[in-house]
Amino acid sequence: MNYQELLQKKTLFDQSRDSLPEITVKSYARAFDLEYTHHSTAIEGNTLTLLETKAVLEEGLSVGGKRLREIYEVVNHDKAYRYVKDCIAKGLPLDEKIIKDIHAILMENIMTGGVYRNVDVYISGAAHTPPSPVEMYQQVKNFYLDMQERDTDNVIELAAWTHAEFVRIHPFPDGNGRTSRLIMNYQLMAHGFLPVSIAKEQRLEYFDALEAYAVKKELAPFADMIAGLEEQQLDRYLGMSQAPEQMQQQQF
Repeated sequence: MNYQELLQKKTLFDQSRDSLPEITVKSYARAFDLEYTHHSTAIEGNTLTLLETKAVLEEGLSVGGKRLREIYEVVNHDKAYRYVKDCIAKGLPLDEKIIKDIHAILMENIMTGGVYRNVDVYISGAAHTPPSPVEMYQQVKNFYLDMQERDTDNVIELAAWTHAEFVRIHPFPDGNGRTSRLIMNYQLMAHGFLPVSIAKEQRLEYFDALEAYAVKKELAPFADMIAGLEEQQLDRYLGMSQAPEQMQQQQF
């Protein structure tokens, strides 16, 4: 979709934001948080269903037959996303410390987080091989420099690049995908857009788009995917603002 058209929808959303029913917004936001955690962990192989994820996060229940690591993954992801929202509320720009903190929260009770890898890693089924540790350290350093200098005129491209470049470098031994999706949403939310969730059913399209960037430096397929998800989010909220008006019109 055209970025200017997306900006027009965002403007409409900004104008209607204060008029949206608070209870509706809160219930939708919590539903999104739950689905986001479920899908982001499921993409990486977590087998908890959406209902099981809800039971763990909202009711504190354990789920029989599931590995303890899977429980920690969903609990940690929910905590990491809340940390992201807290940092944005404080007006903090995304930086290396925040990204390491995000990873450390994601890895609580699983492994030591927030520490870059010192070994080679390989991604099964991918044409791209992440850089060796020596190259990785330089590339991740350049990533932070580029992120600060990158043009913010197109926030969708900024968010897509932040995710695609970080996961291409693969600086952590594990958890790079979850971290990348969180910092992508960090960029979107910090610039006034809504967070997006990539459904586990979209994983093949998602991986193909990331591969196009990693191998050919083609960002457009992934940026287009994120733009489509952002449009869906904006449409949902705009639909909320129109619903009360439609009900009033029906009464007359």
